Amino acid sequence: MLKISTRGQYALLVMTDLAENTDDTFIPLKTLSHRRNLSVKYLEQILIQLGKAGLVTGSRGNNGGYKLSRPAEAYTAGDILRAMEGNLSPRSSTENAHLASAGNESFWTDFEETVNKYVDSVTLKELAQKNREFVGYEYCI
Repeated sequence: MLKISTRGQYALLVMTDLAENTDDTFIPLKTLSHRRNLSVKYLEQILIQLGKAGLVTGSRGNNGGYKLSRPAEAYTAGDILRAMEGNLSPRSSTENAHLASAGNESFWTDFEETVNKYVDSVTLKELAQKNREFVGYEYCI
């Protein structure tokens, strides 16, 4: 079953947060951690993996932190999720081999193509814009 891990979900959330930062400055890890209520250590693991995939750039020092490596419109949700999850197939490779002869191969192939088309059709810029629109509805009591 296709399931996106919490790491994948948080990666998408943090990348959206970085995309909302339009002045191209580095956002400190502690700031990102506070905004998303995540431990610094857990968030750092996610950002290191995103950095290895070339999606974020990190900088150390007083003005250090993380920022997007390229403009938000150049990323898709699929890029980010694959960096964290690997292949977005609904089946493992062993299931693929075993079930290929089961008669439903075209269904699973179409399903996988649909999932990948969708995640590749949504840009990080679009997610950031929707997130900014939604913020107006948040309130605390």
